[in-house]
Amino acid sequence: MRKQQAEKIDNVVHRFLREEGLETPYNEYRLVQAWPEVMGQGIANYTGNLEIRNRVLYVRLKSSVIRQELSMNRKVLVQKLNQHVGAQVIENIIFH
Repeated sequence: MRKQQAEKIDNVVHRFLREEGLETPYNEYRLVQAWPEVMGQGIANYTGNLEIRNRVLYVRLKSSVIRQELSMNRKVLVQKLNQHVGAQVIENIIFH
């Protein structure tokens, strides 16, 4: 019997997700779930619906003041969210 090379489970899971075409949806899910952690609970409380379509994150906000503040920092937020996930998931954020 041949002894097989041991692999980390993390590598096996990532390879499986990539091969099955599930890596992008999984990273999108992780990014949406990371929103409260990256933005803080104060901003998360004013956030309604989050949705990713065509590499754009659509965020519904309940406050026009917060919407304006976040719009001015859009590029920084894209970088922070992508960095948190560890992949280039989104290219832009649209605030409603």
